[in-house]
Amino acid sequence: MYIPESYRNENPEEIHEFLKENAFGILVCNGPEGPMATHLPLELVEKDDQTLLLRGHFAKANPQWRHLEEGDEVLCIFNGPHAYISSSWYEEEEVPTWNYKAVHLKGRYRRQNEAELWEALHAMVDKYEADSAEPVSLKNMSRATLAQIRGIVGFEIQVTRLDAAFKLSQGREHDHLRIINELEKRGGSSKDVAEAMKRNSKT
Repeated sequence: MYIPESYRNENPEEIHEFLKENAFGILVCNGPEGPMATHLPLELVEKDDQTLLLRGHFAKANPQWRHLEEGDEVLCIFNGPHAYISSSWYEEEEVPTWNYKAVHLKGRYRRQNEAELWEALHAMVDKYEADSAEPVSLKNMSRATLAQIRGIVGFEIQVTRLDAAFKLSQGREHDHLRIINELEKRGGSSKDVAEAMKRNSKT
């Protein structure tokens, strides 16, 4: 990923937090007729030896997994909040731009065995059910319901390269207050970018 140095983030804690908050990524690999890509939940796992893994699963009906072999290199793309930045918010004339946060991970693909798949599924469901009013658990589901898991293929990716771009109007600090105010007026993803800019200014 092309990243101007002023936008490159190399803070592991911030990047890992971003990946955990934006865990719905895109897994890209080479296919027989060109690139293949699938949008998937991809959960970051930090091992005791500081190895980083991504865990996920394909539907067996998805042909992409059939074109992946043990050790194949894949690319995983994660997008965070993004927003158009009007140059009317600057003190001096300039072209408009876009603020965003994005992370690319490259790594080696490996199929999970059945025990690893179940462990990953329990962890994922428990994570996302934690703040539900009436959380569900795979432990309490019937065999008939859990039989659907036979329709997925679990995998993990050992991360070999990580690139993070947090483009948050660096170099225009004198315009930050107005940019943040204008983004907050727009709401949605723009408001999330404003919050990211506030946090970045404190680091």
